[in-house]
Amino acid sequence: QVQLVVSGGGLVQAGCSLGLSCAARGRTLSSYIMGWFRQAPGKEREFMVAIRWMGGSIYYADSVTGRFSISRDNAKNTVFLQMNSLKPEASAVYYCAADSTPNRPVYRADFGSWGQGTQVTVSS
Repeated sequence: QVQLVVSGGGLVQAGCSLGLSCAARGRTLSSYIMGWFRQAPGKEREFMVAIRWMGGSIYYADSVTGRFSISRDNAKNTVFLQMNSLKPEASAVYYCAADSTPNRPVYRADFGSWGQGTQVTVSS
């Protein structure tokens, strides 16, 4: 399994932006899809966005389209999540995930590898 290390998170005001990063270690990522999920208290883990390392196809959940974006640094095996115009309801623990299962549904929260969660709190 690939090891994922998440950086970023914290407290921001509503309307502000915040970036997260996820560094992958231990495997080459050519066959992987990398995803970002979040989980608020009492709620299920929610898919936000994913990127296929080979080819760079990107998939967004409707809830974040237009405000969140994903990017990657191939040389550093790192993916980034840029979150703009944050709303208080975006407060949650954010997770990075990776999986190499071919043709897997990107929105399913059963990725094989997970980074440690990072708390994002958006104040109103």
